[in-house]
Amino acid sequence: MRTRPIGSIIGAIAGLVFVLANAGQVPASLVWRIGAAAAFAVIIWFVVLRGPEVQQALPSRSALRTYGVAVSVMIVAIPLGAAFISNVLDRPDTVLVWVVFVVGAHFLPFARAFTMPVFRWLATSMIVISVVGAIPALASDSATAAASTGVAAGSVLLFFSAAGPQWNRDTAE
Repeated sequence: MRTRPIGSIIGAIAGLVFVLANAGQVPASLVWRIGAAAAFAVIIWFVVLRGPEVQQALPSRSALRTYGVAVSVMIVAIPLGAAFISNVLDRPDTVLVWVVFVVGAHFLPFARAFTMPVFRWLATSMIVISVVGAIPALASDSATAAASTGVAAGSVLLFFSAAGPQWNRDTAE
């Protein structure tokens, strides 16, 4: 089945939200916001609306089940982890680092379920960003360090939203 790259739409929206929601606490916040908005517009125009449709088989029931479980686990893990980080560790500024980790981890099963290796690279990138961001965020309890993690994660989501359809097409051939 030929379709528009739905994952690129979802990823671009999520990437834009990550950057816009967190750029206010990092240096050059206006530059990050304008850059993310421009990247979003470019992705929607050149990848989603004007780009070629992608050949994509309908997901199997197993793939849809994997998707449902991964999203459900993410939805549960984010607030549980946030409560633990805020109340037990007393580090509420680092909750965003946890969110980036969980969002990244939820992509891992997608690579195999949808036979799209780009999800493995996206997941790995997000997890690495969260681990690297956790070091200064936990060491200094810095909202800026955590926000930088969110901006980096949003930028990675925007990148993969642009590159993903081409990447999947190249690896499928």
